[in-house]
Amino acid sequence: MYNTGIDVSEHNGEIDWEEIRRAGIAFAIIRLGWGRGHLDRLFYEHINGALAAGLPVGVYYYSYADTPKAAEDEAWFTVHVLADCGLSPEKLPLGVWYDMEDTDGWKAARWLMEPSRITAMCGAYVDSLKSAGYLVGVYASYDWLTRMIFPGRASSWPVWCAQWGRTCDFPEAFLWQYTDQLDIGGHRLDGDRILGLGTSPQGISPVDFV
Repeated sequence: MYNTGIDVSEHNGEIDWEEIRRAGIAFAIIRLGWGRGHLDRLFYEHINGALAAGLPVGVYYYSYADTPKAAEDEAWFTVHVLADCGLSPEKLPLGVWYDMEDTDGWKAARWLMEPSRITAMCGAYVDSLKSAGYLVGVYASYDWLTRMIFPGRASSWPVWCAQWGRTCDFPEAFLWQYTDQLDIGGHRLDGDRILGLGTSPQGISPVDFV
C-alpha cells in the first residue's frame, strides 16, 4: 500500500501492529483523547504498539471546545500527555492534529457552528501546540474545510482532509483520509495518504514513507 497509513482510536479495539506493518502500512495516527481532559482508553497501548512495529506516528485530539480558551485547555492537556509518555516533537514525525468536526451533533446542539468561532478555536489549539514546539495541523472534512473554517487562516496550517473517494479536492491538504473501509486482516480501518501538496509537518514528502 504505497504511502498509506491508518488512524485509530479506542473504537477500533486492540490492534495487531505487526499485522499492520506486514500489510504495508507506512504510518499511524493515534487518537490521544477528546474534550476536557479525556484520555483515549487505548492511547498508550496503540502508540506503544505502533512504535514497537517501527511505524512513524502522529496523534490527534477530538475537540469538544466551545470557546478558544477551552481549545487552549485541550491543547495543554495534549501537551501534558505527550510529555508524560516521552513523545517529544522529534518522535512525532506525523505531528499533532486537532480534529474539528461534529460527528455527534454536540456543537450544533449548542449553537457553536459559526465559522468565526470554529476558526478561532482551531487557531487557539494550533498556536498552543506550536508554542510547545510541536508540529500541528487541523483535521476536518472537506465540507468543513470549505464552509466552516476561514481559508485565509487555515492556509497557514497543515491540513488533513477527510473526503471519501478517488481524489482529494482540497489542494492544500498534506494528509488525506480517503476511506473508512480499509480492510486489513478482516478489520475495517480509516485509510490515509500523504499528499505532500501543501504545508507539511517537518518537511515530510511522500517519498519518505515509500
